Amino acid sequence: MLFVDNIKSKIGTPEEEIVAAALKRLHLSPSQVWDVYLYKSSVDARKKGHILLVSTVAVRLKNDESKYMGMPSVRFRQDGAFQVEKGKAPLSAPIYIAGFGPAGMFCAYLLAKEGYRPIVLERGGDVDQRVAAVEGFFSGGGLDPVSNIQFGEGGAGTFSDGKLTTRINDPLCDQVLKLFSDFGAPKETLKRSKPHIGTDHLRKIVKRIRQEIVALGGEVRFFSKLTDFEETGGTLRSVEVNGERFPASALVLAVGHSARDTFQMLYQKGIPMENKPFSVGARIEQKQSVIDKGLYGEEAGNPLLPPGEYQLSYRKGDRGVYTFCMCPGGTVVAAASEEGTVVTNGMSEYRRDKENANAALVVSVDQKDFGNGVLDGVAFQEQMERRAFALGGGRYRACGSGTSAFLGEEGKVTVDPSYPLGVTETDLSCLFPQPVTEMMQTGLRVFEKKLPGFCEGAFLTGPETRTSSPVRILRDESFCSPGMDGLYPCGEGAGYAGGIMSAAVDGLRIALQIIKRWAPLE
Repeated sequence: MLFVDNIKSKIGTPEEEIVAAALKRLHLSPSQVWDVYLYKSSVDARKKGHILLVSTVAVRLKNDESKYMGMPSVRFRQDGAFQVEKGKAPLSAPIYIAGFGPAGMFCAYLLAKEGYRPIVLERGGDVDQRVAAVEGFFSGGGLDPVSNIQFGEGGAGTFSDGKLTTRINDPLCDQVLKLFSDFGAPKETLKRSKPHIGTDHLRKIVKRIRQEIVALGGEVRFFSKLTDFEETGGTLRSVEVNGERFPASALVLAVGHSARDTFQMLYQKGIPMENKPFSVGARIEQKQSVIDKGLYGEEAGNPLLPPGEYQLSYRKGDRGVYTFCMCPGGTVVAAASEEGTVVTNGMSEYRRDKENANAALVVSVDQKDFGNGVLDGVAFQEQMERRAFALGGGRYRACGSGTSAFLGEEGKVTVDPSYPLGVTETDLSCLFPQPVTEMMQTGLRVFEKKLPGFCEGAFLTGPETRTSSPVRILRDESFCSPGMDGLYPCGEGAGYAGGIMSAAVDGLRIALQIIKRWAPLE
């Protein structure tokens, strides 16, 4: 497969004209190719008066492709399909997967597809039960610590913007995108350089994937919490679910970044773990129209342009501040999973048509901020979340501030904060450690210069603490926990991913290791 990059065209140029431009660059006619199609497109708005569409076209030739290697903006890549190599060792007991977020879900799907009949343990409810619990919480009905934005079918990603972007360069990414498409992701999202599905589509997709896993012979057990496991001579023998034991040949730990009780259980059992850096801060909300104007200039409002999105970063010394998980046309949501805590996150539907934009404005933290203990980062997160609950006045109200007030400047807030349970305006320097506060303030000033309007009338709602897992559950070259054969740390909660795509890829990676080792169940 050849990929022809950097094909520039005006906004609104028909797809067939972009494809024709790629063939012209290669001096090819349509009769010389097996297949050619628009692979990805993105908007280049660096010159406000000259906004362009920048596309990549995929070409599969009938003849030798090697002569095109080395041409400017042309690259070659093998198809992302993988070969499944099945092992011969018999399975003495089922394979269990703890967690049904992207990592656990894609691991379970591939195992089920290849005949291994995995059993998934999900501590939360199915997506319908979960939506009911979340909507009840948002309307003031109380937090359900079992089914919420963090726990339940689809994991934390189900209530997000559904971004399918990642910085990893792994052929398995193609398989993840294809599977999302097969299970109902809008086709056009897969032709964008920064594809997203939206929480509305994700809720339907995760249900379809679960139904297919079950149809293929797997099981998905909701309200089933991994509470323990047993080993003999360094080999996994059984799992404990809600206090009841079951024999197991393997256990995939895909528990997500918020399973603090599971981290505690693993630590007490002596499973090799380490703390790791993560980031904390707040959600910044701006008017989407202001962001569009800052990015597109006079073209803002052009129906051919997508809602503007940004990704900004700045580093000073050994600390960074950056925007993360930007949700155009979205809302700030209440993402707590423990009683007496406040956590924020962002969510968008596919159309991204709400009035506000929002993003995490976060600062990196590490051992110098929270200590050297394995679970010190977990404690650091929880302390901040409980402090926010108190500053908000209880009832899961968030605490927040206009950006001008946070910077000690004059200026009024023009954004109506969308956090559903209300926001108590407060001095956010009481919420964050001083180095975090100062770096957030620096970031706001820098980002306003990079993107005019970034701070205009904007509002900060905090805290954002669940950017990534605060621990890494170590694994060796066999992908098992060192000294614990059959225990497979996996995904974002184990410290090996950072978002839907990379977590799903890690789930496939672990499934391939299991398949390579054992034969399918008889």
